[in-house]
Amino acid sequence: MTDDADVVRYATDGPVAVITMNRPRYANAQNSAMTYALDDAFYRAAADDDVAVVVLAGAGKHFSAGHDIGTPGRDIDRSFPRRAGLWWDHVGKPGAESRFARESEVYLGMCRRWRELPKPTIAMVHGACIAGGLMLAWSCDLIIAADDAQFADPVVRMGIPGVEYFAHPWVMGPRQAKEFLFLGERIDADRALTLGMVNRVVPRADLREHTMQVARRIATMPRLGLALTKKAVNQAEDLMGLRAGMDSVFGLHHVAHAHNAEVGEDPLAGHDARTMREDAADARRAGGGAGRGGGGGDSAEAR
Repeated sequence: MTDDADVVRYATDGPVAVITMNRPRYANAQNSAMTYALDDAFYRAAADDDVAVVVLAGAGKHFSAGHDIGTPGRDIDRSFPRRAGLWWDHVGKPGAESRFARESEVYLGMCRRWRELPKPTIAMVHGACIAGGLMLAWSCDLIIAADDAQFADPVVRMGIPGVEYFAHPWVMGPRQAKEFLFLGERIDADRALTLGMVNRVVPRADLREHTMQVARRIATMPRLGLALTKKAVNQAEDLMGLRAGMDSVFGLHHVAHAHNAEVGEDPLAGHDARTMREDAADARRAGGGAGRGGGGGDSAEAR
């Protein structure tokens, strides 16, 4: 199992900070240790006057398979210092009180915190970007995808209306968001580009160099101008209902968790990495969809 200190790597290349998720064995499934390490890295980049742009990447074959629902490093019952809000420590709390407090902090709260970083951020996505992986990419200002990138949010299979950072209707439009969620299928990078969900698609071999070229060009712009422009667009998006919409859907998300537990299974409706993988394979066989199996994140579709 990767030590907490190693789950995220941080490096700089001139004015660009590169933050790399580093659990490749588990397709960069996000446990809390990774979430807080990402927060440390984003905070470090924000505080460094020599850093103008931040790139978020994933080590190994995939960007991220989502939240950790089944690896040996899953740490849902471990306490961490709370940073994104004032909810109490979730550990030892009963029922929905625990899950709501934890997810308010490490999922919705953290993603909102990173979205507000006053420097441009670019998600450099390759391979699988599934469920919780979408949350990380969507928190960034730009997404540059490799031509092998695949995107999905299959958690409706758990009876849950999408991931906690519910940006779907804003990043792809309401009708496409419904299809994306109802079917739970992967869409490829070219389809994501036509939906406006990513900015560019490049060959996998060119992904890093192309992303760094874009980052370096952005880095030549005035720092305050970039920060204010980012804030202006974020404010406009919030006026279109993004923040309030996320708050309302976050409540529905937890109604679903509570329902799953109430009917006698657990907040994930009895699912783990194995069952999600099997359900995904069954859906692909039934519908002729694309994609390959494996993994330990939300979808358990990447390895």
